[in-house]
Amino acid sequence: MNKDLIAIFDYLEREKGIKRDIIIEAIEESLRAAARKSIKGYINVNVLVNSKSGDIEVTAQKEVVDKVTLPQEEISLDNARILKDDAEIGDWIDLVITPQDFGRIAAQTARQVIAQKLRGAERDVIYEEYRHRMGELISGTVKKVIRGQTLVVDLGKVEGILPERFYPKTEKYNVGERVLALLLEVKDTENGGAEVVLTRSHPDFVEQLFAQEVPEISDGTIVIERMVRDAGYRTKLAVRSMDAKVDPVGACVGVRGARVKNIIRELNNEKIDIMPFVDDPVEQIKVALDPVVPKKVMIDEDHSSLQLVVADDDYPTALGKKGMNARLLGQLIGMEIQIKKYSEYQILANLERQEMSMIDDPTLDQPLHLQGISSMIVDALIASGYDTARKLLQANTDDILAIPGISSESCDRILEQIRKKRV
Repeated sequence: MNKDLIAIFDYLEREKGIKRDIIIEAIEESLRAAARKSIKGYINVNVLVNSKSGDIEVTAQKEVVDKVTLPQEEISLDNARILKDDAEIGDWIDLVITPQDFGRIAAQTARQVIAQKLRGAERDVIYEEYRHRMGELISGTVKKVIRGQTLVVDLGKVEGILPERFYPKTEKYNVGERVLALLLEVKDTENGGAEVVLTRSHPDFVEQLFAQEVPEISDGTIVIERMVRDAGYRTKLAVRSMDAKVDPVGACVGVRGARVKNIIRELNNEKIDIMPFVDDPVEQIKVALDPVVPKKVMIDEDHSSLQLVVADDDYPTALGKKGMNARLLGQLIGMEIQIKKYSEYQILANLERQEMSMIDDPTLDQPLHLQGISSMIVDALIASGYDTARKLLQANTDDILAIPGISSESCDRILEQIRKKRV
């Protein structure tokens, strides 16, 4: 009995999930190539491997003839009938021709072919086992660390790869630690095998954590409409409820924050902002900025960028560390976002108005007329001496705000209306 081969069969079948008949077929094919190189002159050389004992048998065919002239290809009728009673001239007889040192020769010649075939078989097992599980959460144990910080993860029958770029820089792992990740893809390798690629940095990883933790998401009652992420630091998601009775934000947070805390713990304390989804991008930004209230929201004509003006004290919060919050807000609504301090905006606006007030345009000196503005406000402006558009453009914003009944919002609307008439 060939105990080494039996041990290989058992290991590959048990640990790798490769069926024994596939293993034997790969070994037989490789050994045929080895036999044909080491045993010259024989016809139809074949190799058979016994699946139970592991014994290897090499056979060749000889033609039954009346007189032997080519000993390696022919056999006499008398000798043929010793092996097969009903042999006749012209028949072909199978003979065992296993060389004494074939095991050594076969091992040397067949190693590469066997490895290639087994990689192919293992690849098929990987595809069969994991191709339909892409996008699912999968757990394993860190087996080793290669190529910098790329992790090799033991998933049971196969190993997965968690590349360094696919998990946050804030996370560190040691051999033997458990790791939960998203099955990103199954791809072919250069050596003919396949590998399972995992990720912890993809936004879908967080989405699957929420689906696992929040039943309303898994059953479709709540839908995650938008999700953006700076892995390791902050995730923002906008959620919508398909049932008016279910609060989407409350369901995701859970009682006393229990649900979201479990997710934050898995993400190693990454910050998570959950907000209701709003179709209008301007309103979505206002919701996302809460509790910061923007003083102005201006969107360009082609809806590719948006400008926010916030109070000076709110500027650091709105911008975020190294601009992260502004960047994520832009990704959330699909626009480029610029955030300005209110003081800077006022300075620029005042300069623009001063330049506009110097234009030689008689209409700026006509009696003040403002559309969509309360007549009481217009009367208050005229009573305070601002009876033309030019005088309003030349005025300081603080002076206009000092007029009773004029709020910051109405002041901005008045000056913006005059500006737009001149653009």
